Amino acid sequence: MEDRTRFLGLLSALVSFSLCLGAGAWILSKVGLDPGDQALSTAIGLYFVGKAFFVGPMLLLKTLERDRKTN
Repeated sequence: MEDRTRFLGLLSALVSFSLCLGAGAWILSKVGLDPGDQALSTAIGLYFVGKAFFVGPMLLLKTLERDRKTN
């Protein structure tokens, strides 16, 4: 794999993980985990936190897998 492609794959994994985790943490800090009248906002915050731990590692694994297959 070309160095530039590997760099972009790793960068996209890091950026997507950071942004999703940051967005989820920001939403949860504004709303909290109280499922009262802000239950939908709490769910959206938890969704983004969960998405961070799925999308970022998946991009990382696919980049490393592709790198291993081309060498």
